[in-house]
Amino acid sequence: MTSSDSSPHILIVDDHRDIRDGLVRYLEKNGFRTTAARDATEMDKCLHGGRFDLVILDVMMPGEDGLSIARRLSSAGGPPILMLSALAEETDRIVGLEVGADDYLPKPFSPRELLARVKAILRRTGRTTSLAGSLSGRRLAFSGWTLNTDTRQLTRDEDGKQISLSSTEFRLLIVFLERPRFVLSRDQLMDLTEGRSPDVFDRAIDNQISRLRRKIEPDPGHPTIITTIRAGGYSLACDVAVLP
Repeated sequence: MTSSDSSPHILIVDDHRDIRDGLVRYLEKNGFRTTAARDATEMDKCLHGGRFDLVILDVMMPGEDGLSIARRLSSAGGPPILMLSALAEETDRIVGLEVGADDYLPKPFSPRELLARVKAILRRTGRTTSLAGSLSGRRLAFSGWTLNTDTRQLTRDEDGKQISLSSTEFRLLIVFLERPRFVLSRDQLMDLTEGRSPDVFDRAIDNQISRLRRKIEPDPGHPTIITTIRAGGYSLACDVAVLP
């Protein structure tokens, strides 16, 4: 299968040339466009020069490591990230998700599993607009914040400070904004954000909510916007208004 200009464009960042070249060949064979970088410096040049739909990112690299890169890209509202690592412990996976990765695949990995995960991430992120449903193309006001659902730009009303949201944070926030004051269980949140996969665990949702709280709560340690419901799940504890 050959790729076209309309095919998803994937940036592969790994310091091992054999892994980079192997992923390039395999993904292009399956219809994707690819660009490869060996470190953060080359990656930044690629991101500056083009648009990418997904970054496949190795954790263990010389210079800036993958966790630092993922945190930086996520904070800037960059493309979704599939993280690769020889570190396969659950705590390592949790850290990867906490810093902004959309999925985490331990090395060594099956190319077919990597391809399936790539497609799953692209399906989720490609449906961002449809996830917004009737809120697509709107400006939403809630608890001192205004969200533009087209640009994903979140603005604090009191001082105009703008916050960039990662694709995961945006999907999660949209789910809450569509259902203010409604209690959502972890299972419901995983289903509604289309984040369920065979190895998803409850802590993943908890970590994603913690990241979102750090951006929108006046005191993340004592949240008042996204509240925890004992033995229930989470709830957006405020009203939502659609602005003209």
